[in-house]
Amino acid sequence: MISSPSHLSPTDLNALAERIRMAADQANGNVHDLLALLRLLEQLHREICDNQFQTALPTNRQALYKLLRDIETNGGWPYIPRKRLESFLGAIQEESDSREC
Repeated sequence: MISSPSHLSPTDLNALAERIRMAADQANGNVHDLLALLRLLEQLHREICDNQFQTALPTNRQALYKLLRDIETNGGWPYIPRKRLESFLGAIQEESDSREC
């Protein structure tokens, strides 16, 4: 449970991460359920970025510099990479080729 809308503690974030891990575990290897979870995470990432994060960005140089330093120090810019269809097809082709040998 998140304690306050004005501050997310590391404990709050860890609890949220654990719930997401549990949901992935509950999928029990079901590719459709896992894909749905990944799509939801990507959608939430976009919503937070577009709706809350953009409006919360600093409006002066000093605050922007402080934010950029924090991003650099604590792990970089958040990004959710998307798998490309070509990589899936390549993996399928490799598996098919190895079975033929």
